[in-house]
Amino acid sequence: MIAVNLNNPIEIRNTGMQALEKALGHVGMVKFIQLFEQGHGDYTAEKYETVDVSLDEIDALLAP
Repeated sequence: MIAVNLNNPIEIRNTGMQALEKALGHVGMVKFIQLFEQGHGDYTAEKYETVDVSLDEIDALLAP
């Protein structure tokens, strides 16, 4: 067993991430973490709330 300071949440997180990566690889680790991501908001409702922006407005925002 790895010695981890259980009073240090950063150390616990880092050690856990290393263990996940070692056991599952990079992609498997990310997929595992995604299982616990709850997200937020209501995408279905929010996708219809977009604001129409003209190309001229976009150009104005990007102009130096």
